Amino acid sequence: MLNLHNRRMNMKIIIAVHTLLMLTCFTITASATSISTSDTTTTPDFSLIDSNGKNISIHSLQGKVVFINFWATWCQPCVQEMPSINELKESFNGNDQVVFLTIDVDAELPKSKAYMDNKHFTLPVYAATTAIPRVFYYHSIPTTTILDKNGEIIWHVEGGKDYTSPEIRRILTEHIESK
Repeated sequence: MLNLHNRRMNMKIIIAVHTLLMLTCFTITASATSISTSDTTTTPDFSLIDSNGKNISIHSLQGKVVFINFWATWCQPCVQEMPSINELKESFNGNDQVVFLTIDVDAELPKSKAYMDNKHFTLPVYAATTAIPRVFYYHSIPTTTILDKNGEIIWHVEGGKDYTSPEIRRILTEHIESK
């Protein structure tokens, strides 16, 4: 009898935790916020590793426009926006003035790489190898930041978004064409 009671309590706890997790994801998505392109912030550096073991730092990408997306495979809003991010990246294929980084916040590179391969996305996956500064990401996913060629934040949003919008293309194009 006690064992049945324990199973029911465990199931209630699992359901409560799952519900809380889902509500958190929906709240994050519903409260998407962004800064305008006129608000710029100089960025601190942090380092990444890709699924092939190659290391890069954010500062090493200066001179290019950098699109950074923080995500996880278990995050529904992240998964929902990924096709539009891939479409955006594809529209800039062949342009070496823009770099797309998708950063798995759980650092599960084999899992995130398998997800991208499964969906036939061409987005590279990375994991942070140093602490991620709060100006980029503070425990809310999906989060996306765009840096200009000087490494300054020109756009930042927390929550899901459709990245096929003309606004995003305009921001990227303007900064790619700037000196």
